Amino acid sequence: MELGIYSFVEIPIDADGKPLMSGEGRIRNLMEEIELADQLGLDFFGLGEHHRPEYIVSSPAVVLAAAAVKTKRIKLSSAVTVISSDDPVRVYQDFATVDLLSNGRAEIMAGRGSFIESFPLFGYDLEEYDDLFQEKLQLLMKLQESEKITWSGRHRAELKNLGVYPRSAQKKIPIWIAVGGTPQSAVRAAVLGLPMALAIIGGEPDRFTPFVNLYRSTGKNIKRDPSSMPVSINSHGYIAEDAQQARDEYYPPYAEVMGRIGKERNWPPPSRARFDAECDPHGALFVGSPQQIIDKIMYEYELFRHQRFGIQFSVGTLPHAKMLKTIELFATKVAPVIRKELL
Repeated sequence: MELGIYSFVEIPIDADGKPLMSGEGRIRNLMEEIELADQLGLDFFGLGEHHRPEYIVSSPAVVLAAAAVKTKRIKLSSAVTVISSDDPVRVYQDFATVDLLSNGRAEIMAGRGSFIESFPLFGYDLEEYDDLFQEKLQLLMKLQESEKITWSGRHRAELKNLGVYPRSAQKKIPIWIAVGGTPQSAVRAAVLGLPMALAIIGGEPDRFTPFVNLYRSTGKNIKRDPSSMPVSINSHGYIAEDAQQARDEYYPPYAEVMGRIGKERNWPPPSRARFDAECDPHGALFVGSPQQIIDKIMYEYELFRHQRFGIQFSVGTLPHAKMLKTIELFATKVAPVIRKELL
């Protein structure tokens, strides 16, 4: 199993949405986090795309390009690229550049995104959300086939035997589809023959087994090669030496973020009791001691038989030293045990 980290690269904000630390400082901290993950042997690091004041990365490819020249072996991915409101040609060019800089370590995770700000920002109609995603994803896939492309669609100017450069170091940049657990998204990923990244951020993980089973059965029915259809499970979490310490340190920033987002989406406010339940052995949050994280990864492996696990440590703003420590514990205490168990 591949093990890695995702980050939305949060930045602390005040009640008026003004940053409480410099952008330069947050990016510098992020580079240290990625470098440490690389040095300690984790398999991948992914960065989310957002267009909100509390997240500093709006263009993952730019930041991943910087990380590419500071790292040696770790895969570098978006998490996600909001393909519906972007230009697939530019996405391909940007990630091909990351791929060249990293000597073939770039990946793209294409998704619909957690928020909608990019649609009005770039002049797209949110009512065409699904059609935009399907059309642009298909164009992105076609761009990998050859350097010259002829294509036409509803949402972009047609391409008539035009070259798209630079070309990636890899023959094809891996493209994952990020899904949130709907049957339609699982079927789409299987039909396209793309790896599926499933986000589990709340509730009991076992309720997602039908989506993974549907993805695999659809692929089998249309004779997809199973080796071309890996599954990634992505969850929120935090690791400390002591389980109670992990919960106590993580709950305040987690509750602040989930409470703020919850007000926008009419979710019930977070509570410590609910949080603690999610941290329990069969809950969705990977918060605890290294052994508890090991046990939970193995529990979910029994459910999903997945090939990749990604943990998002920075749901809320954590002190930089604690971020580095949780990365260290994940890489040195958790990862070696999981790799040994799953040889």
